[in-house]
Amino acid sequence: MKINNLLIGLGITLTFAGCSKDLKNNPTPPKSGDTTVTTTPPAPVPYNITEDFENGTKTAYAAADITLSTGSWNFNDALIGNLAADLKDGTKSVRIRTGSIAMNFDINGLTTLYIKHGKYGTDATSTWQLLMSTDQGATYTQVGSDISEINTTLVTDSFKVSVTGKVRFQIKKAGTTRINIDDITFKGTGDPGITVGTPDTGSGGDTGGGSGSASTPRDVTAGADAPPTTGDNSNLLFGNPSNATATLATMDNYLIDQKYYVESYNSTKGEPNWVSWHLDGTNTTNATGRLDNFAGWSGLPTGWYQVESNSYSGSGFDRGHNCPSADRTSSTDANSATFLMTNMIPQAPQNNQQTWANLENYLREQVVAGNEVYIIMGSYGTGGTGSNGTASTINSGHVNVPSNVWKVAVIIPKGDGDVARVTASTRVIAVNTPNINTIDSDWTKYITTIKSIETATGYTLLSRLPTAVRTALEVKVDNGAGA
Repeated sequence: MKINNLLIGLGITLTFAGCSKDLKNNPTPPKSGDTTVTTTPPAPVPYNITEDFENGTKTAYAAADITLSTGSWNFNDALIGNLAADLKDGTKSVRIRTGSIAMNFDINGLTTLYIKHGKYGTDATSTWQLLMSTDQGATYTQVGSDISEINTTLVTDSFKVSVTGKVRFQIKKAGTTRINIDDITFKGTGDPGITVGTPDTGSGGDTGGGSGSASTPRDVTAGADAPPTTGDNSNLLFGNPSNATATLATMDNYLIDQKYYVESYNSTKGEPNWVSWHLDGTNTTNATGRLDNFAGWSGLPTGWYQVESNSYSGSGFDRGHNCPSADRTSSTDANSATFLMTNMIPQAPQNNQQTWANLENYLREQVVAGNEVYIIMGSYGTGGTGSNGTASTINSGHVNVPSNVWKVAVIIPKGDGDVARVTASTRVIAVNTPNINTIDSDWTKYITTIKSIETATGYTLLSRLPTAVRTALEVKVDNGAGA
C-alpha cells in the first residue's frame, strides 16, 4: 500500500476547553472555604468516519447531488459503479470520468484524510487533484500536486490536515479516462459536526421489502417525456411476447400500458409476466432522483387482488423492479411509474442488489456510449431463496416467488427506423438468473440465448422482426464484452 503524506497549509493549532464540575475528575479536593472546583479538561474524543459509497445509488454520469451515509455529495460526470471493471472495496465505488465529486457539507477537527483510488478497467493513465475549501465551498485550493493515476488495484493515500475549523473537499479529474475512488476516511478529534446515517440503498430495486401501513394506491400520470405509443422508441416496438390483451378473460396475461413501460400482468401470481420498455438518453436525465414512493396500482379491474406497498414486508425478498427506477429519471411521473407494485417481483436481495443492478448499470452505460436499448424483462417458475430462506409465495399466498429472472436487451446505435436497422449481426444480450441469494454478482455468468428463454416461458420474443433476422438472433450468445 502506498502512503503519501501531503501537508495542507494553514497550520493552526486546535485547542479544546472543558468546564465540567464532576468531582470525580478533580485530583485535589478543594480547600475549606474554597467554592471554586478545578477540573481536568476531558481528553478530545477521536473519530474515524468512512464514506464507503455502499449506501447510495447513482447510475448515470449527469450532475446531481446524492445523499450518502456521511451527507450530501455533488457528483459531476461521475457515478457509483459496481461493475467487474470498477476497483472497489466492497460492492460499489465512485467512477469519475471528466468531472468531480465534492462534499456539500463541512467536517470539523479533521487531522488526516485517507483516499483509496485506482484506474477503472483498462483505461489509460490519467491525473486527478484533491482540493480543499475552508469557506463552505465558495472557493477551493489544491492540496499538493496532481496525482498520476497509474494503479490497477486500489491504493491508499493519506493527507495530513493542519487546518482548524471546518473544511470540505473535492476530488477533480482531468482527461477523459476514468478512475475509481473508494473509502474516503476522515480521522480527527472532537465533534466532527456531521451525523453518519444510512440512506436508502436501492439499486434497481428496494432493499427493505416494505413495512408499516400500505400507501394509497395510485394511477400513472404520463407527461411529455413518456415514450410514443407506436413507432420508433415505443415500448412494444419489437412485439408482444405473450400476445397479452386488456380483457378480463386474460387475467393472467393482462396487458397494461403504464406509458413509461408496457407489461403483461398475472393477477393470480400478483406480479408481471414480463415488462417491455425503450431506453435512451432522454430517459435518464436525472431531472428527478429515486422517489421510493411504492404504491399499489389503482387501475386493476374490480375484484382483482391488489398488491400493496407493504405486501413484501418481512418476506426476505426485495421489491424488485422490472423497469428500473434509474431507467426513468426524466420526471417525477416517469420515476413514480416504476414504483407501482405491478412493476415488482419478489427478488432475492443479492440477485436484485448486485447481479441485476450490475446488468442494469451496464445497459445504461451503453446508452451513454451512444446507443439505444430495447429491453424486455420477465420471470417464471415458482420458488426462490431470499434472506429468510426458500419460499414459493409471500403475502399469505397472494404473490408468487419466481424461480428465475430473465432479461433480453437489443442494443443499436441511436438513430431512426429501428426495426429496419436490426440485423442478424445486431448485439443482443440474453440473461437468465436463478432467484437465489447465493448468486454470483457477475451477470455475464448467466448469459444464455433468446431461444432458451422462449423455451422456458413459451413466449415469442422480438416477433415483429423479419423472420430470418429473429431466427438468427434467437441463437446468438453474447460474449459480455466490456461488461
